[in-house]
Amino acid sequence: MTKPKMIYWGIGSIVALLLLIWGFSYNSSTKYVAEIDDTKISEQELNDVLVSQYGAEVLDSLVTQKVIEMEIEKQGVEVSQEKIDAEMANYQEYYGGEEAFQSLLEENGIKQSTIEQDIETYLATNKLVAEGITITDEELQTYFNENKDQYNQQEEVHASHILVDDKETAEEVIDKLEAGEEFTSLAKEYSTDEASRESGGDLGTFGKGEMVQAFEDAAFSMEVGQISDPVETENGFHVIRVEEKFEAKEAKFEEVKEKVREDLMATRVNNEYSTWLEEVKSKYDITTSLDV
Repeated sequence: MTKPKMIYWGIGSIVALLLLIWGFSYNSSTKYVAEIDDTKISEQELNDVLVSQYGAEVLDSLVTQKVIEMEIEKQGVEVSQEKIDAEMANYQEYYGGEEAFQSLLEENGIKQSTIEQDIETYLATNKLVAEGITITDEELQTYFNENKDQYNQQEEVHASHILVDDKETAEEVIDKLEAGEEFTSLAKEYSTDEASRESGGDLGTFGKGEMVQAFEDAAFSMEVGQISDPVETENGFHVIRVEEKFEAKEAKFEEVKEKVREDLMATRVNNEYSTWLEEVKSKYDITTSLDV
């Protein structure tokens, strides 16, 4: 699975540090953040260290973010909720599904609305950068020829599984399946795989080399609709059901032309982003006065 593409302007964990600074700076009820025997570390000491080590980088990131937001507003760029939702779905899939993604956000104290805002800004920025890029059919053909392997349809399997701790439980699950019980219901009841459990054990589509060998060997040797015997891996025992199979197929340019255009545009946007950003920044009067 490919990680969702994002233009990176250096915010991420740096902003988290800045928020930490702000959090301490504006919490007047707390004067100390640590105590070692009789020695105390004050909020101000922590703030001074954070600012001295990361202040310039954080400030530059925030200036960049603000300039981009101002340019988006100035140009009147809008992004549909449908596109935001689609990009969010890519993130959820990459991080193991909606439940796993939500857990990740909670663990890091991040609101989903913050991610949605970042996605909206990213997509709007893409639109702005892409406006200055023209791609010819000849360039598309060349890109396709140079990257043909990535457009060829590899042999793939769409499968679901129920992961349990021991063979006896796996056999119990298989007996219930043979008696007519629903695979998805049993996955939610039995599976220890938190990433796929709530989706009924659905693992999506995968090619060779993406799963552990024993699992891969079983899945690719099965027929659509078939239920496996218990398959042991380092994670436990799997009961696998094959949902779909896709044979290997060589790509034809006309059939994948729009995907090629999308990929080439994404590459060009990323390559030209820095130049575009410098041009945009030159339109604004930017002054900073951080003393580090």
